[in-house]
Amino acid sequence: MSNSVFSIIRTKYNTLSDSQKRVADYVLANADKVMLSSLSELASAILVSETTVIRFLRKLGYDSYQVFRVNIAQELSSGKAQNIYGEILQDDCAGAIIQKVVESTARSIRDSAEVISPEMLDHTVDLILGAQSIFLIGIGASAAPAFDLQHKLLKLGLNACFCHDPHMINIRCSILKEGALLIAFSHSGESREILDGVRCAKAAGAAVAAVTSYPKSSLATAADALLLSSSQEMQYRSDSMISRIIQMTIIDMIYVRCALKMGGSAHEFINRSRLAVAKNKT
Repeated sequence: MSNSVFSIIRTKYNTLSDSQKRVADYVLANADKVMLSSLSELASAILVSETTVIRFLRKLGYDSYQVFRVNIAQELSSGKAQNIYGEILQDDCAGAIIQKVVESTARSIRDSAEVISPEMLDHTVDLILGAQSIFLIGIGASAAPAFDLQHKLLKLGLNACFCHDPHMINIRCSILKEGALLIAFSHSGESREILDGVRCAKAAGAAVAAVTSYPKSSLATAADALLLSSSQEMQYRSDSMISRIIQMTIIDMIYVRCALKMGGSAHEFINRSRLAVAKNKT
Protein backbone atom coordinates (compact mmCIF):
# COMPACT_ATOMS: atom_id res chain seq x y z
CA MET A 1 0.00 0.00 0.00
CA SER A 2 1.20 3.53 -0.74
CA ASN A 3 2.40 5.59 2.21
CA SER A 4 0.03 8.40 1.25
CA VAL A 5 -3.63 8.06 2.15
CA PHE A 6 -4.52 11.16 0.15
CA SER A 7 -2.66 9.93 -2.91
CA ILE A 8 -4.57 6.64 -2.79
CA ILE A 9 -7.89 8.49 -2.54
CA ARG A 10 -7.10 10.76 -5.50
CA THR A 11 -5.81 8.01 -7.77
CA LYS A 12 -8.73 5.69 -7.03
CA TYR A 13 -11.35 8.44 -7.09
CA ASN A 14 -12.69 7.48 -10.52
CA THR A 15 -13.29 3.89 -9.36
CA LEU A 16 -15.59 4.94 -6.50
CA SER A 17 -19.37 4.93 -6.48
CA ASP A 18 -21.22 8.24 -6.09
CA SER A 19 -21.75 7.71 -2.36
CA GLN A 20 -18.12 6.68 -1.90
CA LYS A 21 -17.00 9.82 -3.75
CA ARG A 22 -18.92 11.83 -1.13
CA VAL A 23 -16.81 10.13 1.53
CA ALA A 24 -13.63 10.83 -0.45
CA ASP A 25 -14.54 14.51 -0.93
CA TYR A 26 -15.22 14.92 2.79
CA VAL A 27 -11.98 13.21 3.82
CA LEU A 28 -9.88 15.33 1.44
CA ALA A 29 -11.53 18.55 2.64
CA ASN A 30 -11.77 17.71 6.37
CA ALA A 31 -8.81 15.47 7.17
CA ASP A 32 -8.28 17.12 10.56
CA LYS A 33 -11.86 16.26 11.57
CA VAL A 34 -11.68 12.71 10.21
CA MET A 35 -8.70 11.76 12.35
CA LEU A 36 -10.72 12.67 15.47
CA SER A 37 -14.01 11.09 14.39
CA SER A 38 -15.33 7.62 15.10
CA LEU A 39 -16.74 5.57 12.25
CA SER A 40 -20.32 6.44 13.21
CA GLU A 41 -19.49 10.14 13.61
CA LEU A 42 -17.87 10.24 10.16
CA ALA A 43 -20.82 8.51 8.50
CA SER A 44 -23.23 10.88 10.23
CA ALA A 45 -21.27 13.97 9.17
CA ILE A 46 -21.30 12.86 5.51
CA LEU A 47 -24.92 11.63 5.67
CA VAL A 48 -24.04 8.13 4.46
CA SER A 49 -24.25 4.72 6.12
CA GLU A 50 -21.37 3.16 8.02
CA THR A 51 -21.42 0.39 5.41
CA THR A 52 -20.64 2.96 2.70
CA VAL A 53 -17.63 4.20 4.66
CA ILE A 54 -16.40 0.63 5.16
CA ARG A 55 -16.75 -0.11 1.45
CA PHE A 56 -14.87 3.12 0.72
CA LEU A 57 -12.02 1.99 3.00
CA ARG A 58 -11.87 -1.42 1.35
CA LYS A 59 -11.58 0.26 -2.06
CA LEU A 60 -8.49 2.00 -0.69
CA GLY A 61 -7.08 -1.26 0.65
CA TYR A 62 -7.88 -0.69 4.34
CA ASP A 63 -9.41 -3.35 6.57
CA SER A 64 -9.37 -1.12 9.66
CA TYR A 65 -10.87 2.33 10.16
CA GLN A 66 -8.51 2.83 13.08
CA VAL A 67 -5.45 2.29 10.86
CA PHE A 68 -6.97 4.67 8.32
CA ARG A 69 -7.34 7.40 10.98
CA VAL A 70 -3.82 6.83 12.29
CA ASN A 71 -2.36 7.14 8.77
CA ILE A 72 -4.24 10.40 8.22
CA ALA A 73 -2.93 11.76 11.52
CA GLN A 74 0.62 10.78 10.55
CA GLU A 75 0.37 12.53 7.21
CA LEU A 76 -1.09 15.67 8.74
CA SER A 77 1.70 15.81 11.32
CA SER A 78 4.39 15.24 8.69
CA GLY A 79 3.00 17.93 6.39
CA LYS A 80 2.32 15.53 3.49
CA ALA A 81 -1.26 16.75 3.26
CA GLN A 82 -0.26 20.35 2.62
CA ASN A 83 -0.44 19.82 -1.15
CA ILE A 84 -4.20 19.32 -1.02
CA TYR A 85 -5.69 22.41 -2.65
CA GLY A 86 -9.35 23.27 -2.91
CA GLU A 87 -11.39 24.02 -5.99
CA ILE A 88 -10.68 27.09 -8.07
CA LEU A 89 -13.17 29.68 -6.86
CA GLN A 90 -15.12 32.26 -8.85
CA ASP A 91 -13.32 35.19 -7.17
CA ASP A 92 -9.78 33.71 -7.25
CA CYS A 93 -7.16 36.19 -8.43
CA ALA A 94 -4.66 35.36 -11.17
CA GLY A 95 -1.99 34.52 -8.61
CA ALA A 96 -4.25 32.03 -6.82
CA ILE A 97 -5.22 30.40 -10.12
CA ILE A 98 -1.57 30.01 -11.12
CA GLN A 99 -0.74 28.40 -7.79
CA LYS A 100 -3.73 26.05 -7.76
CA VAL A 101 -3.34 24.92 -11.36
CA VAL A 102 0.40 24.30 -11.00
CA GLU A 103 -0.01 22.49 -7.67
CA SER A 104 -2.91 20.33 -8.84
CA THR A 105 -1.02 19.35 -11.99
CA ALA A 106 2.17 18.54 -10.08
CA ARG A 107 0.17 16.55 -7.53
CA SER A 108 -1.60 14.57 -10.24
CA ILE A 109 1.69 13.68 -11.90
CA ARG A 110 3.08 12.51 -8.55
CA ASP A 111 -0.09 10.51 -7.92
CA SER A 112 0.27 8.78 -11.29
CA ALA A 113 3.17 6.79 -9.88
CA GLU A 114 0.61 5.07 -7.63
CA VAL A 115 -1.62 3.81 -10.47
CA ILE A 116 0.85 3.07 -13.27
CA SER A 117 2.01 -0.52 -12.85
CA PRO A 118 5.71 -1.12 -13.63
CA GLU A 119 4.81 -4.62 -14.78
CA MET A 120 2.13 -3.28 -17.13
CA LEU A 121 4.51 -0.63 -18.47
CA ASP A 122 7.01 -3.38 -19.31
CA HIS A 123 4.24 -5.50 -20.83
CA THR A 124 3.16 -2.60 -23.04
CA VAL A 125 6.75 -1.93 -24.12
CA ASP A 126 7.27 -5.64 -24.92
CA LEU A 127 4.14 -5.57 -27.11
CA ILE A 128 5.45 -2.46 -28.89
CA LEU A 129 8.92 -3.85 -29.52
CA GLY A 130 7.51 -7.22 -30.61
CA ALA A 131 4.88 -5.81 -32.97
CA GLN A 132 5.28 -5.96 -36.74
CA SER A 133 3.30 -2.73 -37.00
CA ILE A 134 1.83 -0.25 -34.50
CA PHE A 135 -1.41 1.66 -35.11
CA LEU A 136 -2.29 4.50 -32.72
CA ILE A 137 -5.76 6.02 -32.42
CA GLY A 138 -7.34 8.87 -30.48
CA ILE A 139 -10.41 11.06 -31.02
CA GLY A 140 -10.79 14.73 -30.06
CA ALA A 141 -8.54 15.68 -27.15
CA SER A 142 -7.11 12.16 -27.02
CA ALA A 143 -5.70 12.53 -30.52
CA ALA A 144 -2.80 14.71 -29.32
CA PRO A 145 -1.13 12.13 -27.04
CA ALA A 146 -1.67 9.38 -29.64
CA PHE A 147 0.09 11.51 -32.26
CA ASP A 148 2.91 12.31 -29.84
CA LEU A 149 3.55 8.63 -29.16
CA GLN A 150 3.67 7.97 -32.91
CA HIS A 151 6.31 10.71 -33.20
CA LYS A 152 8.46 9.16 -30.48
CA LEU A 153 8.12 5.60 -31.78
CA LEU A 154 9.11 6.72 -35.27
CA LYS A 155 12.24 8.32 -33.82
CA LEU A 156 13.14 4.86 -32.50
CA GLY A 157 12.77 3.38 -35.98
CA LEU A 158 9.53 1.56 -35.19
CA ASN A 159 6.73 1.08 -37.72
CA ALA A 160 4.10 3.36 -36.17
CA CYS A 161 1.09 5.07 -37.74
CA PHE A 162 -1.50 7.44 -36.19
CA CYS A 163 -5.12 8.15 -37.14
CA HIS A 164 -7.95 10.24 -35.65
CA ASP A 165 -10.59 9.94 -38.38
CA PRO A 166 -13.39 7.53 -37.28
CA HIS A 167 -13.93 6.02 -40.74
CA MET A 168 -10.23 5.53 -41.37
CA ILE A 169 -9.81 4.05 -37.88
CA ASN A 170 -12.35 1.33 -38.66
CA ILE A 171 -10.85 0.62 -42.07
CA ARG A 172 -7.27 0.45 -40.82
CA CYS A 173 -8.19 -1.61 -37.74
CA SER A 174 -10.16 -4.11 -39.83
CA ILE A 175 -7.11 -4.89 -42.01
CA LEU A 176 -4.58 -5.19 -39.18
CA LYS A 177 -2.86 -8.55 -39.18
CA GLU A 178 -1.86 -10.93 -36.43
CA GLY A 179 1.37 -9.53 -34.98
CA ALA A 180 0.12 -5.93 -35.20
CA LEU A 181 -0.52 -3.77 -32.14
CA LEU A 182 -3.28 -1.20 -31.70
CA ILE A 183 -2.68 1.48 -29.05
CA ALA A 184 -5.90 3.30 -28.16
CA PHE A 185 -6.13 6.56 -26.21
CA SER A 186 -9.40 7.59 -24.53
CA HIS A 187 -9.83 9.52 -21.29
CA SER A 188 -13.26 8.02 -20.54
CA GLY A 189 -12.61 4.67 -22.18
CA GLU A 190 -16.13 4.83 -23.62
CA SER A 191 -15.66 6.72 -26.92
CA ARG A 192 -17.72 4.82 -29.49
CA GLU A 193 -15.28 5.49 -32.33
CA ILE A 194 -12.36 4.12 -30.31
CA LEU A 195 -14.30 1.05 -29.14
CA ASP A 196 -15.37 0.32 -32.73
CA GLY A 197 -11.72 0.39 -33.76
CA VAL A 198 -10.75 -1.89 -30.90
CA ARG A 199 -13.41 -4.44 -31.85
CA CYS A 200 -12.22 -4.42 -35.47
CA ALA A 201 -8.59 -4.83 -34.40
CA LYS A 202 -9.30 -7.73 -32.07
CA ALA A 203 -11.43 -9.45 -34.72
CA ALA A 204 -8.47 -9.12 -37.10
CA GLY A 205 -6.17 -10.77 -34.55
CA ALA A 206 -4.22 -7.72 -33.40
CA ALA A 207 -3.19 -7.06 -29.80
CA VAL A 208 -4.61 -3.99 -28.04
CA ALA A 209 -2.97 -1.64 -25.56
CA ALA A 210 -4.98 1.16 -23.92
CA VAL A 211 -4.26 4.43 -22.15
CA THR A 212 -7.33 5.59 -20.21
CA SER A 213 -8.35 7.05 -16.86
CA TYR A 214 -11.01 4.53 -15.93
CA PRO A 215 -9.92 0.96 -15.03
CA LYS A 216 -13.46 -0.42 -15.35
CA SER A 217 -14.25 1.23 -18.68
CA SER A 218 -15.10 -0.74 -21.82
CA LEU A 219 -11.70 0.11 -23.32
CA ALA A 220 -9.80 -1.01 -20.24
CA THR A 221 -11.72 -4.29 -20.16
CA ALA A 222 -10.96 -5.01 -23.82
CA ALA A 223 -7.24 -4.20 -23.63
CA ASP A 224 -4.42 -6.73 -23.45
CA ALA A 225 -2.24 -4.08 -21.77
CA LEU A 226 -3.53 -1.13 -19.73
CA LEU A 227 -1.86 2.08 -18.57
CA LEU A 228 -3.97 4.31 -16.32
CA SER A 229 -3.99 8.10 -16.43
CA SER A 230 -6.36 8.59 -13.50
CA SER A 231 -6.96 12.10 -12.19
CA GLN A 232 -9.18 13.92 -9.73
CA GLU A 233 -12.10 15.91 -11.10
CA MET A 234 -12.24 19.65 -10.49
CA GLN A 235 -15.05 22.13 -11.06
CA TYR A 236 -13.39 24.74 -13.29
CA ARG A 237 -10.56 22.68 -14.70
CA SER A 238 -11.51 19.59 -16.67
CA ASP A 239 -10.04 16.40 -15.29
CA SER A 240 -9.54 15.33 -18.91
CA MET A 241 -6.98 18.15 -19.21
CA ILE A 242 -4.96 16.77 -16.31
CA SER A 243 -5.42 13.29 -17.78
CA ARG A 244 -3.83 14.44 -21.05
CA ILE A 245 -0.85 15.84 -19.16
CA ILE A 246 -0.44 12.51 -17.37
CA GLN A 247 -0.81 10.69 -20.69
CA MET A 248 2.08 12.75 -22.09
CA THR A 249 4.09 11.67 -19.05
CA ILE A 250 3.16 8.04 -19.73
CA ILE A 251 4.34 8.47 -23.33
CA ASP A 252 7.74 9.59 -22.09
CA MET A 253 7.87 6.53 -19.82
CA ILE A 254 7.14 4.28 -22.81
CA TYR A 255 9.72 6.07 -24.96
CA VAL A 256 12.49 5.88 -22.38
CA ARG A 257 11.76 2.24 -21.54
CA CYS A 258 11.71 1.30 -25.23
CA ALA A 259 15.00 3.11 -25.84
CA LEU A 260 16.68 1.35 -22.92
CA LYS A 261 15.47 -2.07 -24.04
CA MET A 262 16.57 -1.42 -27.63
CA GLY A 263 20.07 -0.48 -26.54
CA GLY A 264 22.49 0.83 -29.16
CA SER A 265 20.03 0.60 -32.05
CA ALA A 266 17.84 3.21 -30.35
CA HIS A 267 20.69 5.72 -30.31
CA GLU A 268 21.35 5.07 -33.99
CA PHE A 269 17.73 5.69 -34.99
CA ILE A 270 17.44 8.78 -32.76
CA ASN A 271 20.58 10.30 -34.31
CA ARG A 272 19.30 9.54 -37.82
CA SER A 273 15.97 11.22 -37.06
CA ARG A 274 17.73 14.27 -35.62
CA LEU A 275 19.86 14.61 -38.73
CA ALA A 276 16.78 14.28 -40.94
CA VAL A 277 14.98 17.06 -39.07
CA ALA A 278 18.12 19.25 -38.99
CA LYS A 279 17.91 19.57 -42.77
CA ASN A 280 14.70 21.59 -42.32
CA LYS A 281 16.37 24.13 -40.05
CA THR A 282 18.28 27.19 -41.20
